[in-house]
Amino acid sequence: MAEKDKSKVLCASGIVKHFGGVQALKGVDFEVGHSEIHCLCGENGCGKSTLIKVISGVHEADEGTILLNGNSYTKLNVRQSINEGIQVIYQDLSLFSRMTVAENIAINKMVGLDKKIISWKEVRRIAQEQLDRIGVSMNLKSTIEELSISNRQLVAICRALSMDAKILFMDEPTTALTHTEVERLLAIVTNLKEKGMSIVFVSHKLDEVMKIADRVTIFRDGSNAGKLDGKELENKAEAEKKLIYYMTGKDIEYSRYQNHEVKSNKTVLEVKELTRVPHYEGINLSLKEGEILGITGLLGSGRTEFALSLFGLNKPDSGSIVVEGKDFTADNPRKAIANGIALVPEERQSQGVFMDRTIEDNIASVALNKISDRFGVVQNKDSAKLAEDTIALWNVKASGKDALVSQLSGGNQQKVALGRWALVNPQILILDSPTVGVDIGSKSEIYEKIQFLAKKNIGIILISDDIPELLANSNRIAVFNSGKIIKIFDEEEVEKEGVRQEIEEIIAIKVSEKGENES
Repeated sequence: MAEKDKSKVLCASGIVKHFGGVQALKGVDFEVGHSEIHCLCGENGCGKSTLIKVISGVHEADEGTILLNGNSYTKLNVRQSINEGIQVIYQDLSLFSRMTVAENIAINKMVGLDKKIISWKEVRRIAQEQLDRIGVSMNLKSTIEELSISNRQLVAICRALSMDAKILFMDEPTTALTHTEVERLLAIVTNLKEKGMSIVFVSHKLDEVMKIADRVTIFRDGSNAGKLDGKELENKAEAEKKLIYYMTGKDIEYSRYQNHEVKSNKTVLEVKELTRVPHYEGINLSLKEGEILGITGLLGSGRTEFALSLFGLNKPDSGSIVVEGKDFTADNPRKAIANGIALVPEERQSQGVFMDRTIEDNIASVALNKISDRFGVVQNKDSAKLAEDTIALWNVKASGKDALVSQLSGGNQQKVALGRWALVNPQILILDSPTVGVDIGSKSEIYEKIQFLAKKNIGIILISDDIPELLANSNRIAVFNSGKIIKIFDEEEVEKEGVRQEIEEIIAIKVSEKGENES
Protein backbone atom coordinates (compact mmCIF):
# COMPACT_ATOMS: atom_id res chain seq x y z
CA MET A 1 0.00 0.00 0.00
CA ALA A 2 1.24 3.48 -0.84
CA GLU A 3 2.42 5.61 2.08
CA LYS A 4 0.40 8.67 3.02
CA ASP A 5 1.91 11.87 1.63
CA LYS A 6 0.40 14.92 3.33
CA SER A 7 1.76 17.20 0.59
CA LYS A 8 -0.53 15.49 -1.94
CA VAL A 9 -4.31 15.56 -2.21
CA LEU A 10 -4.27 12.62 -4.63
CA CYS A 11 -1.89 9.69 -5.08
CA ALA A 12 -2.92 6.93 -7.51
CA SER A 13 -0.43 4.05 -7.49
CA GLY A 14 -0.17 1.01 -9.79
CA ILE A 15 -3.62 1.47 -11.34
CA VAL A 16 -4.57 -1.39 -13.67
CA LYS A 17 -7.79 -1.56 -15.68
CA HIS A 18 -8.98 -4.08 -18.26
CA PHE A 19 -11.98 -3.90 -20.58
CA GLY A 20 -12.46 -7.46 -21.78
CA GLY A 21 -9.19 -8.48 -23.42
CA VAL A 22 -7.92 -4.90 -23.69
CA GLN A 23 -5.68 -3.49 -20.97
CA ALA A 24 -6.45 0.23 -20.83
CA LEU A 25 -4.20 1.05 -17.86
CA LYS A 26 -0.97 -0.82 -17.16
CA GLY A 27 -0.01 0.05 -13.63
CA VAL A 28 -0.02 3.85 -13.96
CA ASP A 29 0.94 6.29 -11.21
CA PHE A 30 -0.48 9.78 -10.90
CA GLU A 31 -0.39 12.37 -8.12
CA VAL A 32 -1.69 15.87 -7.52
CA GLY A 33 -0.41 18.39 -4.98
CA HIS A 34 -2.24 21.07 -3.03
CA SER A 35 -3.03 24.22 -5.06
CA GLU A 36 -1.47 22.79 -8.20
CA ILE A 37 -2.35 22.76 -11.89
CA HIS A 38 -1.26 19.34 -13.07
CA CYS A 39 -1.62 18.76 -16.81
CA LEU A 40 -2.35 15.24 -18.01
CA CYS A 41 -1.34 14.68 -21.62
CA GLY A 42 -1.28 11.87 -24.16
CA GLU A 43 -2.75 10.91 -27.49
CA ASN A 44 -6.28 9.60 -27.89
CA GLY A 45 -6.60 6.12 -26.42
CA CYS A 46 -3.59 6.47 -24.11
CA GLY A 47 -5.68 5.95 -20.94
CA LYS A 48 -6.27 9.53 -19.70
CA SER A 49 -10.07 9.30 -19.65
CA THR A 50 -9.98 5.81 -18.12
CA LEU A 51 -7.83 7.03 -15.24
CA ILE A 52 -10.17 9.98 -14.63
CA LYS A 53 -13.14 7.60 -14.51
CA VAL A 54 -11.31 5.32 -12.06
CA ILE A 55 -10.47 8.24 -9.76
CA SER A 56 -14.03 9.59 -9.98
CA GLY A 57 -15.47 6.15 -9.17
CA VAL A 58 -17.15 5.53 -12.53
CA HIS A 59 -14.85 2.55 -13.22
CA GLU A 60 -13.46 0.22 -10.58
CA ALA A 61 -9.72 -0.43 -10.85
CA ASP A 62 -8.60 -4.06 -11.20
CA GLU A 63 -5.46 -3.32 -9.19
CA GLY A 64 -3.88 -0.36 -7.43
CA THR A 65 -4.43 2.08 -4.60
CA ILE A 66 -5.90 5.57 -4.54
CA LEU A 67 -5.11 7.97 -1.70
CA LEU A 68 -7.46 10.96 -1.45
CA ASN A 69 -6.83 13.55 1.25
CA GLY A 70 -4.87 10.87 3.12
CA ASN A 71 -7.66 8.25 2.90
CA SER A 72 -6.78 4.98 1.14
CA TYR A 73 -9.07 3.19 -1.34
CA THR A 74 -8.68 0.06 -3.46
CA LYS A 75 -12.29 0.16 -4.62
CA LEU A 76 -13.68 3.67 -5.02
CA ASN A 77 -17.29 4.49 -5.88
CA VAL A 78 -18.81 7.73 -7.19
CA ARG A 79 -20.24 8.82 -3.84
CA GLN A 80 -16.92 8.33 -2.05
CA SER A 81 -15.10 10.25 -4.79
CA ILE A 82 -17.53 13.19 -4.57
CA ASN A 83 -17.26 13.21 -0.77
CA GLU A 84 -13.48 13.44 -1.14
CA GLY A 85 -13.92 16.55 -3.29
CA ILE A 86 -13.44 15.06 -6.77
CA GLN A 87 -15.35 16.82 -9.55
CA VAL A 88 -15.01 16.15 -13.28
CA ILE A 89 -15.99 18.40 -16.19
CA TYR A 90 -16.18 16.19 -19.28
CA GLN A 91 -15.99 17.42 -22.87
CA ASP A 92 -19.77 17.24 -23.35
CA LEU A 93 -20.23 19.29 -20.11
CA SER A 94 -23.35 17.22 -19.21
CA LEU A 95 -25.55 20.28 -18.80
CA PHE A 96 -29.34 20.42 -19.13
CA SER A 97 -29.88 22.55 -22.22
CA ARG A 98 -33.44 23.71 -21.42
CA MET A 99 -32.81 24.45 -17.77
CA THR A 100 -31.56 27.83 -16.55
CA VAL A 101 -28.05 28.82 -15.55
CA ALA A 102 -29.10 28.87 -11.90
CA GLU A 103 -30.71 25.43 -12.07
CA ASN A 104 -27.71 23.85 -13.78
CA ILE A 105 -25.25 25.28 -11.25
CA ALA A 106 -27.28 24.36 -8.19
CA ILE A 107 -28.88 21.06 -9.21
CA ASN A 108 -26.21 18.68 -7.90
CA LYS A 109 -25.94 20.59 -4.63
CA MET A 110 -29.71 20.54 -4.14
CA VAL A 111 -29.91 16.81 -4.88
CA GLY A 112 -27.15 16.23 -2.33
CA LEU A 113 -29.09 18.16 0.32
CA ASP A 114 -31.98 15.72 -0.27
CA LYS A 115 -34.67 18.34 0.32
CA LYS A 116 -38.24 17.45 -0.60
CA ILE A 117 -39.17 21.06 -1.38
CA ILE A 118 -36.91 23.17 -3.59
CA SER A 119 -36.25 26.73 -2.50
CA TRP A 120 -35.75 28.76 -5.66
CA LYS A 121 -34.22 31.52 -3.58
CA GLU A 122 -31.61 29.01 -2.41
CA VAL A 123 -31.00 27.85 -5.99
CA ARG A 124 -30.31 31.43 -7.07
CA ARG A 125 -28.11 32.06 -4.01
CA ILE A 126 -25.95 28.99 -4.73
CA ALA A 127 -25.58 29.91 -8.39
CA GLN A 128 -24.74 33.57 -7.77
CA GLU A 129 -22.23 32.65 -5.07
CA GLN A 130 -20.28 30.43 -7.48
CA LEU A 131 -20.39 32.94 -10.34
CA ASP A 132 -19.04 35.57 -7.94
CA ARG A 133 -16.34 33.13 -6.91
CA ILE A 134 -14.92 33.02 -10.44
CA GLY A 135 -15.64 36.69 -11.12
CA VAL A 136 -18.19 36.20 -13.90
CA SER A 137 -21.51 37.96 -14.48
CA MET A 138 -24.27 35.93 -16.11
CA ASN A 139 -28.06 36.07 -16.35
CA LEU A 140 -29.28 33.34 -13.98
CA LYS A 141 -32.54 33.03 -15.93
CA SER A 142 -30.90 32.28 -19.30
CA THR A 143 -31.20 28.70 -20.50
CA ILE A 144 -28.07 26.76 -21.39
CA GLU A 145 -29.06 26.53 -25.06
CA GLU A 146 -28.96 30.33 -25.20
CA LEU A 147 -25.31 30.48 -24.05
CA SER A 148 -22.05 30.36 -25.97
CA ILE A 149 -19.84 27.28 -25.53
CA SER A 150 -17.49 29.41 -23.43
CA ASN A 151 -20.22 30.42 -20.99
CA ARG A 152 -21.52 26.85 -20.80
CA GLN A 153 -18.01 25.84 -19.73
CA LEU A 154 -18.15 28.42 -16.93
CA VAL A 155 -21.54 27.10 -15.78
CA ALA A 156 -20.03 23.60 -15.57
CA ILE A 157 -17.14 24.98 -13.48
CA CYS A 158 -19.58 26.72 -11.14
CA ARG A 159 -21.60 23.53 -10.73
CA ALA A 160 -18.43 21.67 -9.73
CA LEU A 161 -17.47 24.43 -7.28
CA SER A 162 -20.91 24.26 -5.66
CA MET A 163 -20.07 20.67 -4.65
CA ASP A 164 -17.07 21.84 -2.58
CA ALA A 165 -14.57 20.54 -5.10
CA LYS A 166 -11.00 20.05 -3.89
CA ILE A 167 -9.68 18.53 -7.13
CA LEU A 168 -11.24 19.64 -10.40
CA PHE A 169 -10.62 17.47 -13.49
CA MET A 170 -11.12 19.34 -16.79
CA ASP A 171 -11.14 17.09 -19.86
CA GLU A 172 -10.16 19.04 -23.02
CA PRO A 173 -11.99 22.18 -21.83
CA THR A 174 -10.78 24.48 -24.63
CA THR A 175 -11.61 22.33 -27.66
CA ALA A 176 -14.41 24.58 -29.00
CA LEU A 177 -13.20 27.93 -27.63
CA THR A 178 -11.67 30.88 -29.43
CA HIS A 179 -8.28 32.32 -28.48
CA THR A 180 -9.83 35.07 -26.34
CA GLU A 181 -12.19 32.61 -24.61
CA VAL A 182 -9.27 30.27 -23.91
CA GLU A 183 -7.32 33.12 -22.31
CA ARG A 184 -10.30 33.93 -20.07
CA LEU A 185 -10.70 30.28 -19.04
CA LEU A 186 -6.98 29.88 -18.27
CA ALA A 187 -7.11 33.03 -16.12
CA ILE A 188 -10.07 31.62 -14.17
CA VAL A 189 -8.31 28.28 -13.67
CA THR A 190 -5.17 30.04 -12.44
CA ASN A 191 -7.27 32.11 -10.05
CA LEU A 192 -8.89 28.94 -8.65
CA LYS A 193 -5.43 27.51 -8.03
CA GLU A 194 -4.39 30.66 -6.18
CA LYS A 195 -7.47 30.25 -3.98
CA GLY A 196 -6.34 26.76 -2.95
CA MET A 197 -7.90 24.40 -5.49
CA SER A 198 -6.03 21.62 -7.30
CA ILE A 199 -6.78 21.24 -11.00
CA VAL A 200 -6.05 18.38 -13.39
CA PHE A 201 -6.10 19.93 -16.85
CA VAL A 202 -6.28 17.55 -19.84
CA SER A 203 -5.30 19.13 -23.16
CA HIS A 204 -3.82 18.35 -26.58
CA LYS A 205 -2.80 21.98 -27.04
CA LEU A 206 0.86 22.37 -26.18
CA ASP A 207 0.83 26.16 -25.89
CA GLU A 208 -1.91 25.92 -23.24
CA VAL A 209 0.01 23.27 -21.33
CA MET A 210 3.15 25.41 -21.40
CA LYS A 211 1.24 28.46 -20.12
CA ILE A 212 -0.66 26.88 -17.28
CA ALA A 213 1.10 23.75 -15.97
CA ASP A 214 2.94 23.45 -12.67
CA ARG A 215 3.64 19.82 -13.58
CA VAL A 216 2.88 17.55 -16.52
CA THR A 217 2.33 13.79 -16.61
CA ILE A 218 2.29 12.04 -19.99
CA PHE A 219 0.64 8.70 -20.79
CA ARG A 220 1.29 6.53 -23.84
CA ASP A 221 -0.46 3.22 -24.56
CA GLY A 222 -1.86 2.94 -21.03
CA SER A 223 1.46 3.50 -19.28
CA ASN A 224 3.43 6.36 -17.75
CA ALA A 225 5.62 7.71 -20.56
CA GLY A 226 7.22 10.67 -18.80
CA LYS A 227 6.75 13.73 -16.63
CA LEU A 228 7.91 17.33 -16.54
CA ASP A 229 8.27 19.34 -13.33
CA GLY A 230 8.52 23.05 -12.67
CA LYS A 231 12.20 23.45 -13.55
CA GLU A 232 11.89 21.51 -16.81
CA LEU A 233 8.90 23.66 -17.82
CA GLU A 234 10.90 26.89 -17.52
CA ASN A 235 12.55 26.28 -20.91
CA LYS A 236 9.35 26.10 -22.91
CA ALA A 237 10.93 25.17 -26.26
CA GLU A 238 12.79 22.19 -24.80
CA ALA A 239 9.81 21.20 -22.66
CA GLU A 240 7.56 21.16 -25.72
CA LYS A 241 9.98 18.87 -27.60
CA LYS A 242 10.13 16.48 -24.64
CA LEU A 243 6.35 16.53 -24.30
CA ILE A 244 5.83 15.64 -27.96
CA TYR A 245 8.39 12.83 -27.74
CA TYR A 246 6.80 11.36 -24.60
CA MET A 247 3.34 11.51 -26.19
CA THR A 248 4.21 10.01 -29.58
CA GLY A 249 7.53 8.20 -29.14
CA LYS A 250 8.78 10.30 -32.08
CA ASP A 251 10.62 13.57 -32.56
CA ILE A 252 8.05 15.67 -34.41
CA GLU A 253 9.17 19.10 -35.55
CA TYR A 254 6.10 21.21 -34.81
CA SER A 255 7.36 24.58 -35.97
CA ARG A 256 7.22 24.81 -39.75
CA TYR A 257 5.73 22.16 -42.03
CA GLN A 258 5.34 24.52 -44.94
CA ASN A 259 8.44 24.64 -47.12
CA HIS A 260 6.99 24.55 -50.61
CA GLU A 261 6.85 27.66 -52.72
CA VAL A 262 3.79 28.56 -54.74
CA LYS A 263 5.29 28.04 -58.18
CA SER A 264 2.15 28.70 -60.18
CA ASN A 265 0.84 32.17 -60.97
CA LYS A 266 -2.55 30.74 -61.85
CA THR A 267 -5.35 32.22 -59.72
CA VAL A 268 -7.98 29.58 -58.96
CA LEU A 269 -10.20 31.80 -56.82
CA GLU A 270 -10.83 35.53 -56.72
CA VAL A 271 -13.39 37.15 -54.46
CA LYS A 272 -14.37 40.78 -55.06
CA GLU A 273 -16.36 42.90 -52.59
CA LEU A 274 -18.28 39.85 -51.38
CA THR A 275 -20.98 40.82 -48.89
CA ARG A 276 -23.69 39.08 -46.92
CA VAL A 277 -25.22 41.23 -44.21
CA PRO A 278 -24.79 40.81 -41.25
CA HIS A 279 -22.15 38.07 -41.66
CA TYR A 280 -19.40 39.77 -43.67
CA GLU A 281 -18.86 42.80 -45.88
CA GLY A 282 -16.54 43.84 -48.72
CA ILE A 283 -14.34 40.74 -48.73
CA ASN A 284 -11.51 40.79 -51.29
CA LEU A 285 -9.33 37.69 -51.49
CA SER A 286 -7.44 35.64 -54.05
CA LEU A 287 -6.04 32.11 -53.99
CA LYS A 288 -3.41 30.65 -56.27
CA GLU A 289 -3.01 27.11 -57.46
CA GLY A 290 -1.11 25.16 -54.79
CA GLU A 291 -1.29 27.98 -52.23
CA ILE A 292 -2.38 27.55 -48.61
CA LEU A 293 -4.24 30.65 -47.46
CA GLY A 294 -4.75 30.78 -43.70
CA ILE A 295 -7.77 32.56 -42.23
CA THR A 296 -8.19 33.38 -38.55
CA GLY A 297 -10.37 35.54 -36.34
CA LEU A 298 -12.80 35.10 -33.49
CA LEU A 299 -15.88 32.93 -33.82
CA GLY A 300 -18.51 35.28 -35.23
CA SER A 301 -15.92 37.24 -37.20
CA GLY A 302 -17.49 36.10 -40.47
CA ARG A 303 -14.81 33.58 -41.44
CA THR A 304 -17.03 30.45 -41.36
CA GLU A 305 -19.98 32.25 -42.98
CA PHE A 306 -17.63 33.35 -45.77
CA ALA A 307 -16.45 29.76 -46.27
CA LEU A 308 -20.05 28.52 -46.41
CA SER A 309 -20.80 31.12 -49.08
CA LEU A 310 -17.97 29.79 -51.26
CA PHE A 311 -19.53 26.34 -50.96
CA GLY A 312 -23.03 27.51 -51.87
CA LEU A 313 -24.55 27.27 -48.40
CA ASN A 314 -24.76 30.97 -47.56
CA LYS A 315 -25.58 32.91 -50.71
CA PRO A 316 -23.97 36.38 -50.71
CA ASP A 317 -26.04 39.55 -51.20
CA SER A 318 -23.52 41.18 -53.53
CA GLY A 319 -20.01 40.94 -54.93
CA SER A 320 -18.51 38.28 -57.15
CA ILE A 321 -16.77 34.91 -56.91
CA VAL A 322 -14.49 34.01 -59.83
CA VAL A 323 -13.32 30.38 -60.08
CA GLU A 324 -10.58 29.74 -62.63
CA GLY A 325 -11.47 32.89 -64.53
CA LYS A 326 -15.21 32.24 -64.65
CA ASP A 327 -17.93 33.90 -62.59
CA PHE A 328 -19.49 31.49 -60.11
CA THR A 329 -22.95 31.93 -58.60
CA ALA A 330 -22.92 30.35 -55.13
CA ASP A 331 -26.40 28.77 -55.24
CA ASN A 332 -25.84 25.30 -53.77
CA PRO A 333 -23.12 22.78 -52.84
CA ARG A 334 -23.73 20.66 -55.95
CA LYS A 335 -22.81 23.62 -58.15
CA ALA A 336 -19.78 24.35 -55.94
CA ILE A 337 -18.53 20.77 -56.26
CA ALA A 338 -19.08 20.88 -60.03
CA ASN A 339 -16.89 24.01 -60.09
CA GLY A 340 -14.10 22.26 -58.16
CA ILE A 341 -14.83 23.55 -54.64
CA ALA A 342 -14.91 21.20 -51.63
CA LEU A 343 -15.49 21.95 -47.95
CA VAL A 344 -14.52 20.05 -44.79
CA PRO A 345 -16.76 21.89 -42.28
CA GLU A 346 -16.06 22.98 -38.72
CA GLU A 347 -18.72 20.70 -37.21
CA ARG A 348 -17.08 17.39 -38.05
CA GLN A 349 -19.50 15.07 -36.28
CA SER A 350 -22.75 16.69 -37.44
CA GLN A 351 -21.69 17.94 -40.90
CA GLY A 352 -18.32 16.50 -41.95
CA VAL A 353 -19.04 12.76 -41.83
CA PHE A 354 -21.93 10.33 -41.39
CA MET A 355 -21.16 9.16 -37.86
CA ASP A 356 -23.50 6.17 -37.84
CA ARG A 357 -22.29 4.80 -41.19
CA THR A 358 -19.18 2.84 -42.13
CA ILE A 359 -15.96 4.27 -43.51
CA GLU A 360 -16.82 2.71 -46.87
CA ASP A 361 -20.26 4.36 -46.90
CA ASN A 362 -18.68 7.73 -46.13
CA ILE A 363 -16.13 7.38 -48.91
CA ALA A 364 -18.70 6.12 -51.42
CA SER A 365 -21.08 9.01 -50.72
CA VAL A 366 -18.85 11.54 -52.53
CA ALA A 367 -17.46 9.20 -55.18
CA LEU A 368 -20.51 7.58 -56.77
CA ASN A 369 -19.29 8.48 -60.25
CA LYS A 370 -16.07 6.52 -59.60
CA ILE A 371 -17.76 3.35 -58.34
CA SER A 372 -20.94 3.15 -60.47
CA ASP A 373 -21.42 1.52 -63.85
CA ARG A 374 -23.02 3.29 -66.80
CA PHE A 375 -26.48 2.46 -65.43
CA GLY A 376 -25.70 4.12 -62.09
CA VAL A 377 -25.41 0.85 -60.18
CA VAL A 378 -22.72 0.90 -57.46
CA GLN A 379 -20.04 -1.74 -57.98
CA ASN A 380 -19.27 -3.21 -54.56
CA LYS A 381 -15.73 -4.26 -55.48
CA ASP A 382 -14.88 -0.75 -56.65
CA SER A 383 -16.45 0.77 -53.55
CA ALA A 384 -14.50 -1.54 -51.24
CA LYS A 385 -11.20 -0.89 -53.02
CA LEU A 386 -11.69 2.88 -52.95
CA ALA A 387 -12.36 2.76 -49.19
CA GLU A 388 -9.34 0.54 -48.54
CA ASP A 389 -7.10 2.79 -50.65
CA THR A 390 -8.32 5.88 -48.75
CA ILE A 391 -7.72 4.19 -45.39
CA ALA A 392 -4.18 3.33 -46.45
CA LEU A 393 -3.38 6.73 -47.99
CA TRP A 394 -4.66 8.70 -44.99
CA ASN A 395 -3.38 6.19 -42.40
CA VAL A 396 -6.82 5.81 -40.81
CA LYS A 397 -6.49 3.61 -37.72
CA ALA A 398 -9.55 1.36 -37.86
CA SER A 399 -10.48 -2.32 -37.88
CA GLY A 400 -11.31 -1.99 -41.57
CA LYS A 401 -13.61 -0.36 -44.12
CA ASP A 402 -16.70 -1.64 -42.28
CA ALA A 403 -15.86 0.18 -39.04
CA LEU A 404 -18.43 2.78 -38.00
CA VAL A 405 -17.00 6.31 -38.08
CA SER A 406 -18.50 6.91 -34.62
CA GLN A 407 -16.09 4.26 -33.25
CA LEU A 408 -13.00 6.12 -34.46
CA SER A 409 -10.92 8.67 -32.56
CA GLY A 410 -11.36 12.36 -33.43
CA GLY A 411 -8.17 12.35 -35.49
CA ASN A 412 -9.24 9.35 -37.53
CA GLN A 413 -12.72 10.77 -38.07
CA GLN A 414 -11.07 13.88 -39.47
CA LYS A 415 -8.85 11.79 -41.76
CA VAL A 416 -11.98 10.15 -43.17
CA ALA A 417 -13.56 13.59 -43.70
CA LEU A 418 -10.44 14.88 -45.46
CA GLY A 419 -9.94 11.71 -47.47
CA ARG A 420 -13.50 11.60 -48.79
CA TRP A 421 -13.42 15.19 -50.05
CA ALA A 422 -9.95 14.80 -51.55
CA LEU A 423 -11.50 12.13 -53.79
CA VAL A 424 -13.55 14.71 -55.70
CA ASN A 425 -10.24 16.17 -57.01
CA PRO A 426 -11.10 19.76 -56.06
CA GLN A 427 -9.27 22.79 -57.34
CA ILE A 428 -10.18 24.61 -54.11
CA LEU A 429 -10.35 22.80 -50.75
CA ILE A 430 -11.73 24.69 -47.73
CA LEU A 431 -10.71 23.27 -44.35
CA ASP A 432 -12.55 24.83 -41.40
CA SER A 433 -10.81 24.04 -38.09
CA PRO A 434 -9.45 20.68 -39.33
CA THR A 435 -7.54 19.70 -36.17
CA VAL A 436 -9.97 20.65 -33.37
CA GLY A 437 -9.97 17.83 -30.81
CA VAL A 438 -7.15 16.02 -32.63
CA ASP A 439 -4.04 14.75 -30.82
CA ILE A 440 -0.43 15.68 -31.66
CA GLY A 441 0.38 12.60 -33.74
CA SER A 442 -2.75 12.91 -35.87
CA LYS A 443 -2.19 16.66 -36.25
CA SER A 444 1.25 15.97 -37.69
CA GLU A 445 -0.20 13.50 -40.18
CA ILE A 446 -2.99 15.89 -41.18
CA TYR A 447 -0.47 18.69 -41.74
CA GLU A 448 1.61 16.42 -43.96
CA LYS A 449 -1.49 15.58 -46.01
CA ILE A 450 -2.42 19.26 -46.34
CA GLN A 451 1.04 19.91 -47.75
CA PHE A 452 0.71 16.86 -50.01
CA LEU A 453 -2.57 18.19 -51.45
CA ALA A 454 -1.07 21.67 -51.96
CA LYS A 455 1.83 20.15 -53.87
CA LYS A 456 -0.76 18.55 -56.17
CA ASN A 457 -1.74 22.14 -57.07
CA ILE A 458 -4.91 22.24 -54.99
CA GLY A 459 -5.56 25.71 -53.61
CA ILE A 460 -6.34 25.38 -49.89
CA ILE A 461 -8.14 27.74 -47.53
CA LEU A 462 -7.20 26.78 -43.95
CA ILE A 463 -9.42 28.33 -41.24
CA SER A 464 -8.21 28.01 -37.65
CA ASP A 465 -8.07 29.63 -34.21
CA ASP A 466 -4.67 28.00 -33.72
CA ILE A 467 -2.13 30.63 -34.81
CA PRO A 468 0.87 28.23 -34.61
CA GLU A 469 -1.06 25.86 -36.88
CA LEU A 470 -1.56 28.60 -39.47
CA LEU A 471 2.05 29.73 -39.26
CA ALA A 472 3.20 26.13 -39.66
CA ASN A 473 1.21 25.58 -42.83
CA SER A 474 0.17 28.80 -44.57
CA ASN A 475 1.76 30.84 -47.35
CA ARG A 476 -0.39 33.85 -46.39
CA ILE A 477 -2.75 34.61 -43.49
CA ALA A 478 -5.89 36.79 -43.50
CA VAL A 479 -7.29 38.09 -40.19
CA PHE A 480 -11.09 38.52 -40.00
CA ASN A 481 -12.93 40.66 -37.47
CA SER A 482 -16.55 41.84 -37.36
CA GLY A 483 -17.16 40.63 -40.90
CA LYS A 484 -14.16 42.36 -42.46
CA ILE A 485 -10.57 41.49 -43.30
CA ILE A 486 -8.35 43.56 -41.01
CA LYS A 487 -4.99 42.54 -42.49
CA ILE A 488 -3.45 39.99 -44.84
CA PHE A 489 0.06 38.83 -43.93
CA ASP A 490 2.04 37.99 -47.08
CA GLU A 491 4.64 35.23 -47.44
CA GLU A 492 7.52 37.34 -46.16
CA GLU A 493 5.54 38.54 -43.15
CA VAL A 494 4.44 35.00 -42.27
CA GLU A 495 8.13 34.02 -42.02
CA LYS A 496 9.04 36.96 -39.76
CA GLU A 497 9.94 36.47 -36.12
CA GLY A 498 7.22 37.79 -33.83
CA VAL A 499 4.40 37.45 -36.37
CA ARG A 500 2.37 35.23 -34.02
CA GLN A 501 2.34 37.93 -31.36
CA GLU A 502 1.43 40.53 -33.99
CA ILE A 503 -1.57 38.50 -35.17
CA GLU A 504 -2.73 37.87 -31.60
CA GLU A 505 -2.36 41.56 -30.76
CA ILE A 506 -4.49 42.57 -33.78
CA ILE A 507 -7.24 40.23 -32.62
CA ALA A 508 -6.92 41.42 -29.00
CA ILE A 509 -7.07 45.10 -30.01
CA LYS A 510 -10.21 44.54 -32.05
CA VAL A 511 -11.84 42.65 -29.18
CA SER A 512 -10.98 45.52 -26.84
CA GLU A 513 -12.42 48.07 -29.27
CA LYS A 514 -15.60 46.01 -29.58
CA GLY A 515 -15.98 45.88 -25.80
CA GLU A 516 -15.52 49.63 -25.47
CA ASN A 517 -18.11 50.31 -28.19
CA GLU A 518 -20.65 48.00 -26.55
CA SER A 519 -20.19 49.64 -23.17
